[in-house]
Amino acid sequence: MSERVGALRAGQPVELTIEKAVYRGLGLARHAGEVVFVRGAFDGERVNARIVSAARGYAEAVVESTLVASPHRREAPCRHAAACGGCAYQYLAYDEQLRLKERVLRESLARARVVWDAPIPVTPSPETGWRMRAEMHFAASADGLALGFHEEGSHRVVDVVECLQISPKLQKTALALRSALASLPIEKRKLRSLELAESPDGAQRVACLHTELPVGEVSKLASLAEAAADLTGLLISAQGPNGPLLVTAHGEPYLRAQSQAIDYRMHQQSFFQANRFLYQRLVKDVLARIAPGDPVLDVYSGVGLFALALAVRGDRVRGVEANPLSVDDARANASAAGLTVEFEIADADRALAAMPKRRGERVVLDPPRTGMSRVGLRALVERRPATITYVSCDPPTLGRDLARLLEAGYRLRSLEALDMFPDTFHLESVAHLDREAVTPAV
Repeated sequence: MSERVGALRAGQPVELTIEKAVYRGLGLARHAGEVVFVRGAFDGERVNARIVSAARGYAEAVVESTLVASPHRREAPCRHAAACGGCAYQYLAYDEQLRLKERVLRESLARARVVWDAPIPVTPSPETGWRMRAEMHFAASADGLALGFHEEGSHRVVDVVECLQISPKLQKTALALRSALASLPIEKRKLRSLELAESPDGAQRVACLHTELPVGEVSKLASLAEAAADLTGLLISAQGPNGPLLVTAHGEPYLRAQSQAIDYRMHQQSFFQANRFLYQRLVKDVLARIAPGDPVLDVYSGVGLFALALAVRGDRVRGVEANPLSVDDARANASAAGLTVEFEIADADRALAAMPKRRGERVVLDPPRTGMSRVGLRALVERRPATITYVSCDPPTLGRDLARLLEAGYRLRSLEALDMFPDTFHLESVAHLDREAVTPAV
């Protein structure tokens, strides 16, 4: 990135008025006709800011002081909010967060030229203890071992002693592991991250410690499970002769959840929705959009969260998932529930192109934040599904993909959002489309 664009330079102080909120927790302002994206400012605020970078067409800035505050601004509930980059909306009253997220979703769609004039309902979540999965990072120094999240805009680790997103028990586990690791005779700079996972009811907690330690040194970590007595499972990733190896050092690697009268097993390294309070609501919302009876293809099917719920009501379902651990979970879950569902380990793009088409097929999509590839979207349109239910955790990529589907002849029939990630800029959305005269021009 260059140091200068137009009249703006990195390090330059500017006074700005925030016009609107945009994705990634930023406020959009203008200075001398140039767009400036501002971290830490909300709609209508006037701030003294400092330019941190300038590129062709826009600049980025951080707030130095607030001259006129939003009436919805509050004291952040979290002690780490000023440094940690995890919660962009900590300083905003929760009701206003929901309204802001609807505006950001609508703005993201409008930028992609997707028109949606109807209201977008946003289902709220409790602000604390909602997160069932979290990845924390290590930083070793002469002062000791830090464990936490990255500072906004950097890779510096903020040592976190209380994250409001996770349960007190999961936080206690993280602190116990950090303390135990600090006392062990290992090279601390080879500790990379700690992935924590907890079941919705809090009965299971499984941690995965990612390291660059040789696999022969894993035995030095044997005391970790004893130090974190609340763990029901501990995995350690170490370096083997041919690359990383995942070792189960204690207990079992699985957690369990329930939804739609189905018991789900999920490996600690399998994908599962993060919010303990809203994941069942998400399943119900997806099912409500899909008329029963016709066959369903669940793409990015994970451990079978949507696929098995659809199968319970009698739909003929196939699932596609690239992660073998998730597919193993999904097959085990189907067997335990007495359901006949095909789960295939496959890349989504290849599966959409290669799987036999079925008359009246309905497709459920739950891609990662990057959304669908152009190749995958083309293969999807060429299947000519009767309906598409798109679950998204990223408004900009949702807007991009919806625009391509609308160009191909689909119609957006409903759109709603769930605040699966309160206090952060992330947002889960469910878009439902049906077909007009579909062409493969995507």
